[in-house]
Amino acid sequence: MQNHAIVIGGGLAGCEAVWQIAQAGIPVTLYEMKPVRYTPVHHQENLAELVCSNSLKASRLASAGGLLKTEMEMQGSLLVRCAKACAVPAGGALAVDRNQFSALVTEEIRNHELITVIREEITQLPEENAVIATGPLTSDALSREIEKLCGNRLSFFDAAAPVVSADSLDMSRIFVQSRYDRGDADYLNCPMNREEYEAFWDALVHAEQAPLHEHDKEAFKVYEGCMPVEVLAKRGAETLRYGCLKPVGLRDPNTGKRPYAAVQLRKENREATMYNLVGFQTNLKFGEQKRVFGMIPGLEHAEFLRYGVMHRNFFLNSPELLNPDYSMRNHETLFFAGQMTGVEGYMESASSGIIAGKSLARKIQGKSAYLLPETTMMGALSAYVSHGGASEFQPMGANMGLLPPLPEHIRGKQERYQKTAEQAVASLTEFLQNLE
Repeated sequence: MQNHAIVIGGGLAGCEAVWQIAQAGIPVTLYEMKPVRYTPVHHQENLAELVCSNSLKASRLASAGGLLKTEMEMQGSLLVRCAKACAVPAGGALAVDRNQFSALVTEEIRNHELITVIREEITQLPEENAVIATGPLTSDALSREIEKLCGNRLSFFDAAAPVVSADSLDMSRIFVQSRYDRGDADYLNCPMNREEYEAFWDALVHAEQAPLHEHDKEAFKVYEGCMPVEVLAKRGAETLRYGCLKPVGLRDPNTGKRPYAAVQLRKENREATMYNLVGFQTNLKFGEQKRVFGMIPGLEHAEFLRYGVMHRNFFLNSPELLNPDYSMRNHETLFFAGQMTGVEGYMESASSGIIAGKSLARKIQGKSAYLLPETTMMGALSAYVSHGGASEFQPMGANMGLLPPLPEHIRGKQERYQKTAEQAVASLTEFLQNLE
């Protein structure tokens, strides 16, 4: 077996995989097709480009997102380290300045003596010692090769939220507060009374969507975890008030009361010159986005720096194809990582790259596979990917429900989550200490 590895794809999973391989002392080549070719949603040359939200979810340990990042950090994650260096205020969440984040990750990888970065599109799969981390928008040529290797693929639609200029917001109608006053007051809140909400909901459900290609209309499914806001709205007039417009934990200082509904805006960059509409992934036409979202109090004259877009993703039928270390069952020197495996979310994708990279490095070195305990969040995610759930396989993000129940019953959710997270950390600590 050659003492060299290949990683295809310079997204979050690919960057973690290439970093872990190099940190194990193995020379590795990273192939990234930008800027030779861009996907419909990628626009810059740097690696680890964030194309949807700039939030990496909750930071506190007693949360799925916080536990996941803690586990990644314990295993030498490049991306968590870079994210903390590029963090912007976001209450209890870890959010980043997306441009600084991508630039820092790119610099770290470019400067590693064992990593070679080649900018070209790969259309053929390597025969061995490779991690395929080309993401949910894999090029058509490579997608066909993956289909030949795997026999099938699944597809769904993913959607991104719009970003508006801070200077264009009417702050007389907006108040600053984090929900439940948890952490710093880093969110802008656009309160709606009942009349405003009902008018907004009616406009949203009747707004014109961007057209889909004919062959996509029935062939692909919208993933629940990134549902366009207009699709959610059509499920009922109250759906948004229990979702991204829920007013719980907020109090409008202008009225002294909780709003009927509230849209939250989150900082897109450290300078707070840009904000994204939290939970407003959309496939509306650009003109409709400006018209309908302009009905939100404070956004009447908003300048849209980026409109929401919807694009096709694909993921593997991983329970039939992959081992828990993300290697192929019938081709164990080829690994997959990232959203294409069926993990959902930025850090989830990156965490799969850590496991795939470490396990490939160990395979090259003649060591055992890198199989994390299922009592850890990363181990539970990899187990879900390799075995699936009780129903049709769909993408899964980190959540406490993936972890086994505690031996003792703890009634309070936060206390239970805290104990579960502490158990996961202890389990990972023991695993790392005993690793050969």
